[in-house]
Amino acid sequence: MPEIARFYGIVIKLFFGDHPPPHFHAVYGEYNALFSIEPLKLIEGDLPERAKKIVLEWANLYQTDLLQMWNTQQLHKLPPLK
Repeated sequence: MPEIARFYGIVIKLFFGDHPPPHFHAVYGEYNALFSIEPLKLIEGDLPERAKKIVLEWANLYQTDLLQMWNTQQLHKLPPLK
């Protein structure tokens, strides 16, 4: 699964052949979660609350890019959360 961003120990991955709805994966240590892109929310798995908030803050900044990558299947790296 291609990595599109990494920050604060969290790895964000996107896989085009995956099932709907449009979503991305967030991996943080032994935690693994799926977040829908529209609306932005945790749909499966779990993350510590602080990591979940960080992922949602980052995804809010790049929601349009995430949806465009899902729809066009053209992958590119996104900046980390600063």
